[in-house]
Amino acid sequence: MQPSGAYYLLMTRCLLLLMAVLTISGGAASGATGSGLRGVVTRGPIMPVCMVDQRCDEPAANVRLVFVRSGTVAARARTSETGRYRVALAPGRYTVRLPGKPALGRIVKPQTVRVLRGRYSRVDFSIDTGIR
Repeated sequence: MQPSGAYYLLMTRCLLLLMAVLTISGGAASGATGSGLRGVVTRGPIMPVCMVDQRCDEPAANVRLVFVRSGTVAARARTSETGRYRVALAPGRYTVRLPGKPALGRIVKPQTVRVLRGRYSRVDFSIDTGIR
C-alpha cells in the first residue's frame, strides 16, 4: 500500500511548520533579534594638518567590524559606502576590532561596547589613520 497524495501534503505542511518554528526559536534563543548596534564609522585624520574649514575625517567605507564576546567572534558587520553599519547582537559587553593584526591605522575606538536588551543603540566608531 502506497501513501496517498493527502499524506504527502500533510507531511509537507508539517515539515514547513517545523522549519518555521526552528527559525523563530533559533533567533529568540540567541537574544539578538531585538537588540544590537547601529551607527557610523569614520577614519581620520585624512591629512597631516587639519584646517578649520575642512573635514579632517571621512566615512570609513566597506570596513569590516568584528564583535567579540568571551573570546568568541559573535558577529561581523561591514560598513556601507557612507560608513553606516547595523549589527544584531545579544545584550552584553563586546570588544570591537578590525580584522587582522592590530597596527597603526587598524585600531577602532571605542574598543568596548555594551548592547542593551530590546534596542539598537547608536555607537559611532572612529579609526585612527596615524597621519600626523
